[in-house]
Amino acid sequence: MLRKQISVPPRFHNSLEPPGLIQHFLHCPPEGFETVVSAIGQPGFRVKFDLLTTVDAGTLRLVNALPAAGLIRQVLTWRTLFWGTTVTEYLPLPSQIDGLASVGSMLSTWQRSSRLCVLKDIPTESPLLTEAERIAAAELIEACKNAGFILIAGQALAYVPIDFENVEQYLSRLSSARRKNIRRKMRAHADIQIEMMITGCERLNNAELLNELYELYLNVYRQSEIHFDKLSAEFFSAVFKDKSLDGHLFLYYSAGQLIGFNLCFIHNGMLIDKYIGFRYPAAREHNLYFVSWMENLAFALSRKLSHYIAGWTDPEIKAYLGAKFTFTQHAVYVRNPLLRRILDKLSRHFEHDKAWFEEHQQ
Repeated sequence: MLRKQISVPPRFHNSLEPPGLIQHFLHCPPEGFETVVSAIGQPGFRVKFDLLTTVDAGTLRLVNALPAAGLIRQVLTWRTLFWGTTVTEYLPLPSQIDGLASVGSMLSTWQRSSRLCVLKDIPTESPLLTEAERIAAAELIEACKNAGFILIAGQALAYVPIDFENVEQYLSRLSSARRKNIRRKMRAHADIQIEMMITGCERLNNAELLNELYELYLNVYRQSEIHFDKLSAEFFSAVFKDKSLDGHLFLYYSAGQLIGFNLCFIHNGMLIDKYIGFRYPAAREHNLYFVSWMENLAFALSRKLSHYIAGWTDPEIKAYLGAKFTFTQHAVYVRNPLLRRILDKLSRHFEHDKAWFEEHQQ
């Protein structure tokens, strides 16, 4: 059985974030999520999942143009058990359990109330992990194959090695046209005031500030193409107040008004860019996405960190800014053999990032 008690072991493979973030996810799950922990300490969640959430844009347009599009979306919304979290870049895997035992445990605890079982965000040859973690991930993928899981390419995780002496040297690696455009956008920096806070500081006990930060997060969530995990105000409040996370909150002001924030964590010698919030249209007018990217690079450099990890979304923009990428895989198990074969045939339609990279590398 899945344990109701929300507790996890202190050590995971694939941990790019501080472990306390998983605890906050389990205690304050996204809207509509039911968090669970398996007998081996594997965190996960159940949710009603629209199978078209991550389908490619062309297929989604075709479905939405059909007269019965609403009914089709209802039929394709299945109660699903996901292993992993939406607050970690990779599947956190209990470090004391091997891949075969992990898959066996997750399948044995999969209840029939869920039609799908998904192991999300399994890293594949990630340069951000140790050799032991890469081996464990490869063993897990092999165990999933042997157990009949369908493997689907996940999103592209963007990162920048901090192997440059200054930001100018970093920019010199980009094309002349890109350097010119980025420098033009960075002129907005002169009109922006930046303040940094550490999670757990006294000011982050201010309810008015916490409410404002959450509204900025919601602004970004509402304009996102994918609406999967709507994090709660309680989650952010807990994270902002947690000193142990070593979170660095960058606040961006213009003319005295807060127009954006960026919450990053320092963990294992790397800077993990985790959450942003913007006030529109001011954030766009001040090119805050570009400004915060360069600010994070400069901060990581000043702290002598090895990498800046920039997250999953917007690979086109991040590639333009000079990021490198590493992929994950999702392992999907469908109980019905016929549906399993159908999903296997259609899996390429759910590999948006992989298709984008293949197209632009030709």
